[in-house]
Amino acid sequence: MLNECKKTIVKRERRALRVRAPIKKREVLRLSVFRSAKHISAQIINDQKHETIVGVGSYEKDFRNIKDRKEVAKQVGLMLAKVAKEKNIDTVVFDRGRYKYHGRLAALADGAREGGLLF
Repeated sequence: MLNECKKTIVKRERRALRVRAPIKKREVLRLSVFRSAKHISAQIINDQKHETIVGVGSYEKDFRNIKDRKEVAKQVGLMLAKVAKEKNIDTVVFDRGRYKYHGRLAALADGAREGGLLF
């Protein structure tokens, strides 16, 4: 059982490295996503200055009344795009990290695209 857990962890780490390596070489802003069992959050990060410019998560009060997790993820993407537009950010690179582009992650990306972010 322990070996199976280690294999899963190693696969996640390799996927994260494979996804992030080409992104960090480019000099563009990065839209990084974190997904847990209950919440989802996204940040726009400037890797050259090592700072987070915008951050939005489903743990905020605006999203408490929505029960469908995919809908919450889409609303988080829309809110992130809205705040990013206020700060004159229009182009980012999507960093899914160790997660597969599926379900809530795809819904968040679709929401961000609908809000006007280009990636």
